[in-house]
Amino acid sequence: MILSLMVFLPIVAALAAYPITRKSEKAGNVLIIGVTLAVFAMALSLLAGSLSGAQIPGFCGSGLNFSCGSMQTVMALIAAFMWLMTALASPEYFDHARCNARYYMFYLWTLGALMGVFLAADLMTLFIFFEIMSFTSYVWVVQNETPEAIKASETYLFVAVIGGLTMLMGIFLLYASCGTLSFHELPELAAKMSDSRKLVIGICILVGFGAKAGMFPLHIWLPKAHPVAPAPASALLSGILTKSGIFGVVVLSFHVLDSFGHTWGNLLLVPAVITMVLGAVLAVFSTDLKRTLACSSMSQIGFILTGIAMACLLGEHGGIAAYGTMLHMLNHSLIKLTLFVAAGVVYFNVHSLNLNDVRGFGRDKPLLMVTFLMGACSIAGIPGFSGYISKTLIHESIVEYIHELAHHGANVLPYQVAEWLFLFSGGLTFAYMARLFYIIFIAKKPHHQHQKEGRYMGSLTALVLIVGGALMPILGLTAHSTMDKIAEFAVHFFHRHAMDHAVHYFAWINLKGAVISITVGIAVFALVGMMWLTKRKDGEEEYINVWPQKLDLDDYAYRPALKGLAFIGAVAARCVETLAAILVMGPVNLIFTGAEKEVIPPEDEEFSKYDTTSERSLVQRSFNYDLLCAMLGVAALMIFVIINL
Repeated sequence: MILSLMVFLPIVAALAAYPITRKSEKAGNVLIIGVTLAVFAMALSLLAGSLSGAQIPGFCGSGLNFSCGSMQTVMALIAAFMWLMTALASPEYFDHARCNARYYMFYLWTLGALMGVFLAADLMTLFIFFEIMSFTSYVWVVQNETPEAIKASETYLFVAVIGGLTMLMGIFLLYASCGTLSFHELPELAAKMSDSRKLVIGICILVGFGAKAGMFPLHIWLPKAHPVAPAPASALLSGILTKSGIFGVVVLSFHVLDSFGHTWGNLLLVPAVITMVLGAVLAVFSTDLKRTLACSSMSQIGFILTGIAMACLLGEHGGIAAYGTMLHMLNHSLIKLTLFVAAGVVYFNVHSLNLNDVRGFGRDKPLLMVTFLMGACSIAGIPGFSGYISKTLIHESIVEYIHELAHHGANVLPYQVAEWLFLFSGGLTFAYMARLFYIIFIAKKPHHQHQKEGRYMGSLTALVLIVGGALMPILGLTAHSTMDKIAEFAVHFFHRHAMDHAVHYFAWINLKGAVISITVGIAVFALVGMMWLTKRKDGEEEYINVWPQKLDLDDYAYRPALKGLAFIGAVAARCVETLAAILVMGPVNLIFTGAEKEVIPPEDEEFSKYDTTSERSLVQRSFNYDLLCAMLGVAALMIFVIINL
């Protein structure tokens, strides 16, 4: 009952949230806080139980299957906590905003869908709720209906559709090979597949999950979607929805391809390292507060994927990498909850996210300054904060694998390069967070900065920042009694042993990596952030964007390619239409020979034409609308096929 309620209570409550919020915003706020509190309480209750499951038979042939325990319980608890915290912060942020009822309805639907992902017991159940989540979270991106939001939502939906269809292909291939999609049964059956089949299935499913996680080269939606979404939605998109993709990669890597571990680990390590470095570089050059945090999320996803790759390479002794992966997923969620809610406070007062406009906003706001600093220190890997613990574990897993290869006389250079890039990316993280902190809390305010009258932050928002900010040093300073226990509870889902030795987090051998990253970060902050990217004129600072626009993969690679495919499809469709006109209308004209007017097939003036102009409606003649219809059609066809198997 608890597992089913965690999934379907928010979905049913969303239907009531819309009319209630339309009638009274206060009643709508009470409803979403009550629902999220109930889901959080149920998630907490899972900690007291053992491994268990639930099934709703008959749906899509195999039914919907749920289970809990290990990593699934931890992720469900993190998601429920994130939803509760953002529910508390939402009333102030959305005060007197338009379309609140729509946002709250899709807010709860997405919560139910995400619970379905984390509590799924098989890949088909996971896929169904994963795709529902893509639909419902799309509304968050397009919520403000500005031109930027509509364009970002197109990219988000495009990546979701392409990723989902590719993943579905891999799932069908996997089912054809194993005859089951159950997490419990897959490891033994998947081990019997040929390596070539494992590779094809692995890549197909990785495309779908990696797209949602923000993995290179399907990261293009992430820097665009987060800045245009409302701040509470950005916290969830960055802090927990990306983890649904990571959760899928964990399922794929350790429940399907565990016997393919070494090859798969090397294959996964390449995009992981690129994602880690590229996200950090983009964040350093960004001049938008939320875009910087979004690019930071992309980089941190790269750190997590690196941990998964190392757990694959180390095999059954990859417990240290599994610990680091699980803990960095937890830490990143807490970090981005705090930082994005803080960014929402800034935007709520200044009505801008441009670093030149928000400069100096927090100089006289100690609570905002301290909580932001907690998140900045944690994500930068400063010793004493939770982010340092998880990054240390992932770094040590790389070092252990290098030592293992060296012991057997194998080539260690590629993994040494990965380690150097890991430390360099950590340095870039320190640099862009130091730059943000300096600009918001130390730099001089511009004369044109908008000043909101009254209190700059409500009590519930302050509570969210205090809770999120306080957890990071508490977890960091009590790592052995808290974080290690959480990781030990979750590591069974990775099919890895618990660490056979304690890690002395504050010994010099582990502190050394943090010191190297901090040193690199100070140099980048001083030379790049404060000199190259900052101009000074008449005592005023200006932060400039020097990143070449033509390096935008979305605008200069993917969209042109998509338009080319659309043109080819339009030509093919026109040829079919012309042939049909000749075959059908030719005989008709012959029958009506001698008529005053010849029968001519009607022309569609909007053939293959997309109108991207907003009509302030989610259902419109646009690229988004066509993608939604296409995905709904594919979903209906898929359900029909499964029911009739």
